[in-house]
Parts: sequence; structure tokens; C-alpha cells
Amino acid sequence: MTALRVANLDVRHGLLRAVRDVSFTVASGEVLALVGANGAGKTTLLRAIAGAHLPASGSVFLGDVDVSRVPAHQRVGKGIALVPEGRRLFAQMTVEENLLIGRVSGRSGDWNVDKVLEAFPNLVKRFRAKAGTLSGGEQQATAIGRALMSNPDILLLDEVSLGLSPLVVDRVYESLRGSMTVGTTIVLVEQDLSRALAVASRVVCMLEGSVVLEGQVADTSREKITEAYFGLHRSHQPPGAAA
Repeated sequence: MTALRVANLDVRHGLLRAVRDVSFTVASGEVLALVGANGAGKTTLLRAIAGAHLPASGSVFLGDVDVSRVPAHQRVGKGIALVPEGRRLFAQMTVEENLLIGRVSGRSGDWNVDKVLEAFPNLVKRFRAKAGTLSGGEQQATAIGRALMSNPDILLLDEVSLGLSPLVVDRVYESLRGSMTVGTTIVLVEQDLSRALAVASRVVCMLEGSVVLEGQVADTSREKITEAYFGLHRSHQPPGAAA
């Protein structure tokens, strides 16, 4: 069953065409790794799926429902949650208060404060602390927990490991495995290919706003993914071929 479908999506920043005619589907319960170098359009694509950036053209479907023009806050209520790059927590609010904001969508489900603290035990002692005083790993855990509190069908994770030490990233990913095993559909943006491919079943690679590779992780070699990531496949084209 298809949980998410992106169809011919174009997204612009002024005159810059940041996402170019992108199409792909994500099956229910699937973990999709969305990879690519800086500037490939990954964050803009996630923001467009979440409703934070309206597309110039194309469509976003949640199941069979076209949500392309649905405001971002209403998409949360329909089951899409974004963990943005940079976490974007309310710095003067406590961990508890940040988590409770995730409940405003009113969606029912298994995720609640107790379950988030079980998944991210490093937040237990920091529960009453203001988000601005947290470490990077604690902030990332709070941001993910806030998204999970909305009980999403689709979780969009943008740069989970950004600015974190390898040890902290290991802990965050280990905590994430709970949501990966309960049927939540996940689209994961991650520049660390090894980590992304270790948890995803399928990969989409973007380059300069376009999808240049898509396939099952098990059927796609690391070499092909790396070539697509850096645009090296272009150097294999014969002279005069279209770029």
C-alpha cells in the first residue's frame, strides 16, 4: 500500500528551481533514504512534502488524497510530521512543553510522553530543563520525540546526524529503531551514506534538484550510489550526450 506519492514536483526559491520534476512513492511502513550532496534539494523537498514550502507545480499525495495545497498544520493532522534540519525547538520551553506541542494535532495513537521517554532515556533527567540548555543529542531526541507525539503515519527526518558526534548519532539511531519497527513510514535525509543505507530498505539519490538514482538498497551497489551522489555517472556518458 502506498503511503506517500510525490508526482512531478517542482519547488522554487525565487528564480532558483530547487526541486525539478521529482516523482517517487513510499510504501506503508517503508524506510526511504533520501541522499545527495549539499544543495541537492533534499531539505526543500521534505519541506514541500510537509507543507512548509508550496510547490510551483506537481502534487503530493498522502495515500490517495492530494494534499498539495493543504497548509502545513493541517498536514500534521493528516499524519505527516517533519523533524526539521536544525531541530527548531522552542528554546525557552522545557522538554516536556516541547513534547506536548506535538499533541495539538489531536491524532490518536501509541506515542505519548512515557513512550517517548522510554525511546529516548537521555531525556528523563532533562524533562524539566529548557530546550535551549540541552546538548545537541538531547535536542535532536526532543525534536524527534515532538514529531512522534503527533502519532504520524509518515515521519520526515532531515539530517539526523548533523552536528552530532558519532557516539551521539549511534544513540539517536538506536532510539529511532522503535519507530522503525512499529510500521511508521519514514523518509530519512542523511548525508552519512553508511548510516542511511544501514536502516533504509530503498534509496533515492538527488543531484541538482533531480532524482538521479532510485532503487532497493539490497539491489543497488554502494559504488552506483556514490557515483550518483557526486554526479560521477555523468563522466561516463559519451561525448555529446545530454547531461
